[in-house]
Amino acid sequence: MAQSIFLTSAEGHSGKSTIALGVLDALSHATPRVGVFRAIARSTDEPDYVLEMLLAHDGVDLAYDECIGVTYDEVRSDADAALAKIVERYKAVEAQCDAVVILGSDYTDVGSPAELGYNARIAANLGAPVLLVLNGRDGQAEKLGSSPARTPQEVGQIAALALAELAHGRAGLLAVVVNRADPDHTTEIIASVDETIHRFREPEHAASDGEVAVWAIPEDTFLVAPTMREVMAALDATLVKGDEALLSREVLGVVIAGMSMVNVLPRLSESAIVVVPADRTDVLLATLLAHASGTFPAVSGIVLNGPFPLPDQVDRLIDGLSSNLPIIANDDGTFETAVKIINTRGRYAAASQRRYDTALSMFEKHVDVAALTHSLGLARSTVVTPLMFEYGLVERSRADKRRIVLPEGSDDRVIRAAATVLARGIAELTILGDETEIRTRAAELGVDIGGAQIISPFDPTYVQPFAEEYAKIRAHKGMTLGQAADAVTDVSYFGTLMVHLGLADGMVSGAAHTTAHTIRPAFEIIKTKPGVSVVSSVFLMALADRVLVYGDCAVIPDPTVEQLADIAISSAATASQFGIDPRVAMLSYSTGESGAGADVEKVRAATAIVRERAPGLAVEGPIQYDAAADAAVAAAKMPGSAVAGRATVFVFPDLNTGNNTYKAVQRSAGAVAVGPVLQGLNKPINDLSRGALVDDIVNTIAITAIQAQAPESTPGEASA
Repeated sequence: MAQSIFLTSAEGHSGKSTIALGVLDALSHATPRVGVFRAIARSTDEPDYVLEMLLAHDGVDLAYDECIGVTYDEVRSDADAALAKIVERYKAVEAQCDAVVILGSDYTDVGSPAELGYNARIAANLGAPVLLVLNGRDGQAEKLGSSPARTPQEVGQIAALALAELAHGRAGLLAVVVNRADPDHTTEIIASVDETIHRFREPEHAASDGEVAVWAIPEDTFLVAPTMREVMAALDATLVKGDEALLSREVLGVVIAGMSMVNVLPRLSESAIVVVPADRTDVLLATLLAHASGTFPAVSGIVLNGPFPLPDQVDRLIDGLSSNLPIIANDDGTFETAVKIINTRGRYAAASQRRYDTALSMFEKHVDVAALTHSLGLARSTVVTPLMFEYGLVERSRADKRRIVLPEGSDDRVIRAAATVLARGIAELTILGDETEIRTRAAELGVDIGGAQIISPFDPTYVQPFAEEYAKIRAHKGMTLGQAADAVTDVSYFGTLMVHLGLADGMVSGAAHTTAHTIRPAFEIIKTKPGVSVVSSVFLMALADRVLVYGDCAVIPDPTVEQLADIAISSAATASQFGIDPRVAMLSYSTGESGAGADVEKVRAATAIVRERAPGLAVEGPIQYDAAADAAVAAAKMPGSAVAGRATVFVFPDLNTGNNTYKAVQRSAGAVAVGPVLQGLNKPINDLSRGALVDDIVNTIAITAIQAQAPESTPGEASA
């Protein structure tokens, strides 16, 4: 039977969906098969956007229709029959999962007390402990996206009412999260709720023998602010100009531009939406120019209100400005437009990447995830899914944060990845490029890179000492100071020198540059570790239930015997860095003594060198892939081997074999290939594919940070 948790709140607009996302993410890192179930659907007219968001999470593999219990109409028609159907449909989901996040209703239909009581009955009948979400706000819109904060005493009173309903419905209480709490009074709010629980709760009402945990997540502006897309929907407006992708940017304020241009400009604020009467084209153009100038705040968008089309000449002028700022238009008056904007609510975390990252970061920071999963009886699984492995990278990297330099600051993917890395606390970052351009673009994309250091590769503060260092390193090649000064302004050389001189701990590049352009400076400047003759690479292959290491699949076309041994030892050391017990298979087309030939002898000789240089390392070779990976085949071909059938590190005899094999496994088995991860350098430099996605860049930054954490050691020290 799956371990389940039932999320419910005492009222609407508590941000329960954000908490559900955090819980789902936490559970998916502890166990492989995680499910989602919505007891009562929000609507029959349109898809349940909260359920869609949760089903889109990488850890969930369920169809939308099977995750819905009943509708509000069914509850109104026959509550008992609806409850029976909820239980039946939930059981079908539970049978497919190790853990299930169950969402209660969203208070879109009936009164709050009756609805909470019914949610309690559902939880009790599903045998699911309740995570109660309390709203730290009173729900009355005070300004865009926000409302007045409740006092600790008021939150305690809401808790008392909710606890009474849960007890009446015989629901067990697991924990309480006060969401959107007053940031200045989170400690007092937790104390107030905790006191209420102790005053009210009898032992039989508890979901476990321990105390009921209480956590408070403070209000965050970006989590409650609507996006431009949500404002556009609320206004029933249309996009007339600008980049549709920028509609995901949050709106943090409203500027009513019903006055002259000189009076509007001082009132512009960061991430505001500017409401401009459609016949005030002078104010429209001034706002566009102010946004582009860099000397005024960057706004999120413009609303043209009123039934006036843009004059052709103004339309042509805006096109000539090449502005990508979204301009939307509706026919309403200024007052009606402003009221609709102020009452627009930010609906859910997946509406923008920044909101998604912020939601997970806030949850991880303020909720004890380990305690939550432990209270549900979820011990960490021995199975490692790709998602669990990626989360392990994040955990490892932020345990001892390192600074990573990103040379390609003009690439949108790099900017988005940087925002995620900073929000999740994965690493400290230095981005290379023009600071004004990069920060302006980040603002346009609606992401926050405020915590990043941005350095121009032409900054004379760095260029002169970098040139002197590079000229010294390459003096034996006839490098002059003038030549070095020209070379170090190249972002790859600049970033590599930052790593070399200790201004950064590692570098990630290649999204917009070739592999050669990325790693050539590392060969010249960083150089290889003592005892290593070559730089090689591995892919971390995250299969459905485990992670394997494949090397070399990207760098050395036809390694010599000595190079093959180096690859094996370096790959074993890399495996150990990422928590993989290294059992090395030196691959060939024959196993043991069954074959002969130059290629087999090369592998046999390399295996002997590995055993000599790293006597504590479990290694077998030559060995075929099936004998290395499959226990049954290993029992027939190489019985008694410590590696055969259990290999975790696969060393290919040449690049042709390795590259084709990793791609075949990636495509045929649905494996997630993380890499290439370069190894053998004195300091970590990693190359990206030019087709890299944002998630690929985030993972590579985490990997580089973990490599930078490793103590200095020689490859021969790798052991089982």
